[in-house]
Amino acid sequence: MPIKVLVVDDSAFMRKVISDVLNADSEITVVDTARNGKDALEKLRLLTPDVITLDVEMPVMNGLDCLKSIMKSKPLPVIMLSSVTSEGADATIKALEWGAIDFITKPTNIFDIGKNELIQEMIAKVKVAKNTVVTPYTHFYNYGNKSEVIHSRNLKKIVAIGTSTGGPRALQQVIPLIPGDISAAFVIVQHMPPGFTKSLATRLNGMSELTVKEAEDGDIVTAGCAYIAPGDYHMVFKRKDRGSTLTVKLDKNKAVSGHRPSVNVMMESLSNTGLKDIIGVMMTGMGADGCEGLKKLKLANKASVIAQNEESCVVYGMPKAVVQAGIADIIVPLNQISNNIVKMVEVS
Repeated sequence: MPIKVLVVDDSAFMRKVISDVLNADSEITVVDTARNGKDALEKLRLLTPDVITLDVEMPVMNGLDCLKSIMKSKPLPVIMLSSVTSEGADATIKALEWGAIDFITKPTNIFDIGKNELIQEMIAKVKVAKNTVVTPYTHFYNYGNKSEVIHSRNLKKIVAIGTSTGGPRALQQVIPLIPGDISAAFVIVQHMPPGFTKSLATRLNGMSELTVKEAEDGDIVTAGCAYIAPGDYHMVFKRKDRGSTLTVKLDKNKAVSGHRPSVNVMMESLSNTGLKDIIGVMMTGMGADGCEGLKKLKLANKASVIAQNEESCVVYGMPKAVVQAGIADIIVPLNQISNNIVKMVEVS
C-alpha cells in the first residue's frame, strides 16, 4: 500500500509541485490537497492520510494552529514546510515541540523546490514519518528559574549529545530537567539548517536553568552551560596547554556523511583532547552519525555512553547504531536520560 499524503499549502503552485514530487515515487500517493489549516481540518474528517505536509505560514488558519488541532483530535505524522526567516524558524521549533515529526525548509527561490536534493529530502522524510509513532503534545517546560541559579565554577565533566529527527522535542525533555548548578557543560549537535539552531537554543534557554546558547567561535566551555552547534558548522574543541579549559572552534570543513554539523566530528574532537571525564549521549535520529566518534571516545577516553531506547525514539537510528556497536553503558527511555546524566556527573 502506498503512503497516503495530504499536502497543505496556501500556494497553488506549491501544492502542485509538492504533489508531483511525491506522486513520482511509487511508494507515495497524494490523496488530496488543502489551501489552509481550516481546509485541512475539514478534509481530515473524511480522509485518513498516513502523513501530512503542512505549510507554516497560511491565511485563515496557519500551520501552527492547524497542527495544534490535529494533535488534540487526530494525531498524525506531520512534516512542516517552513521559510528560512527567523519567524519561520521560531514557528518551526514550536511545531516540533508540539508534535511535528520533522520539517523541510522552503528555498528562497520557490522554483528551486524541484531541485533533486530537495526532492530526495522530501521523499525520504515522508517515508520516515510514515513509520513513526506520534505522541500528543504535553507541556513540559518552565522548569528553570535562572535568576536564582548560581552556576558551578567547577567543571568536572563534559556531556556530549547527538541527535537528529525528533531531537528538538527530545532535548526539551532533557535539558530543562538538568539543575543549573551542575558541575558539567553540555555540547550538542542537532542536525538542522542555519538559523533553526539559534531558535532552538533560545527556546531551550527560556525553559532551562542551564544557560543554553548557539555556540560561537572562541566560546570557553563552562559548567552550567549548553552549547548547540550552529547549522552548517562543525563544532570542535581546543584544549589549552593540556589543562581542563576547552575552547569552541567552528569550521566549515567538508560535511561528514552528509552532515554539517556532524556528531562524529564533535565526538572525535572531544576524544582528541585527551580528556577522560566525558559522557556521550545518543538520542533519536535517522542514520548512524556519532557512532564512530563515540567508539573512539569509549576506547581512548573511557567515556560513559547513554543511548535512548527504541520505544521512546521518534526514529531509532543513531541510538540503534550505538547499541549494536556494543558501546552503550545504559539504554534508557527519554524520560530517564536527565536523571542518569546527573548521576554520572555526581560520581566523580
